[in-house]
Amino acid sequence: MIKTVLITGGVRGIGLAIAKAFLQKNYRVCATYSKDVDSAILAREIGLEVYRADVSKEEEVLSVFERLKTLDVLVNNAGVSLIKQVQDTSYEEFQRLFAVNMGGAFLCSREAAKLMIGQKSGLIVNISSVWGEVGASCESVYAASKAALVGFTKSLAKELGYSGVRVNAVSPGVIDTAMNACFSEADKRGLIEEIPAGRFGTCDEVAKAVAFLEENEYITGIDLPVNGGFSIV
Repeated sequence: MIKTVLITGGVRGIGLAIAKAFLQKNYRVCATYSKDVDSAILAREIGLEVYRADVSKEEEVLSVFERLKTLDVLVNNAGVSLIKQVQDTSYEEFQRLFAVNMGGAFLCSREAAKLMIGQKSGLIVNISSVWGEVGASCESVYAASKAALVGFTKSLAKELGYSGVRVNAVSPGVIDTAMNACFSEADKRGLIEEIPAGRFGTCDEVAKAVAFLEENEYITGIDLPVNGGFSIV
């Protein structure tokens, strides 16, 4: 029987790399996107089922799950970032970050749990961030939303474990994605100097971490860092 995976924000960057990893595992791969129509078209061409949905909106999440019917793996990857000092951050910006990064994970996990508990198996992987582990100057709200996601992961693993559902997080460090294209070359060099591995990570390296969690059925409740040693203290 073919298994189904849903990856939010799965048409580009880290999400697309994760989607490709599950295609190689012969999964039925479903992905959501919010605005990037061009990437969605390309994702369909390589075999993904693509649904347009803002994961911060309950009715749009419910619509996606009505079409899925069954689910074996959920990857909560959709996220937004914000680089601003706290005194310059509006409450609306704060609400938007938490609505997508944490609220979207909550809504999708809630609906996934309804399906997974019934079949007594399943895996939820939340894509957090190294900033959620160590904090980040000028990204305090983003870091807080990702830290909340780690706490949600650990709690949900305890809550759903007896139903056969595993819940884990993967926390990427600085990954070579469009989200990080905003950094200047000087900023990039400064970041690399702080990374023991001496380079940015790749989307494929994050995808391999998610694939590892899918393969090992005795791992639940962890936050797996994929950051080249960035979080070493």
